[in-house]
Amino acid sequence: MEVFTEYLNQIVNQEYRNRIEEIFKWIETQFPNLKREFKWNQPMYSDHGTYIIGFSISKQHISVAPENAGIIHFAEAIEKAGYDYTNQIFRIKWNQTVDFELLEKIIQYNIIDKAECKTFWR
Repeated sequence: MEVFTEYLNQIVNQEYRNRIEEIFKWIETQFPNLKREFKWNQPMYSDHGTYIIGFSISKQHISVAPENAGIIHFAEAIEKAGYDYTNQIFRIKWNQTVDFELLEKIIQYNIIDKAECKTFWR
């Protein structure tokens, strides 16, 4: 998690920090081949040089950014989980449970969908 250390150290609220660390640890256990990167002031994961998923936090929520294709493909499941979403992100409020099954499906989708992608973004 060294790539994310400075970012994590800036999170004053320990509960928020623990929550985002839990997500990062889960991702790294489930998807050990993903590379940790910190770009545009955001922790993110990539595969073979292409973006897979990124995160940011605010006072109200964790923003999860699987790119627009991931949002479109999983819009119904994101709604069912109770998360708000836009074209590029969905939001997990601090009082909501993290749906790790949904997160896993989104990450797997991006890995497969971007297997031949030669650029960072779609």
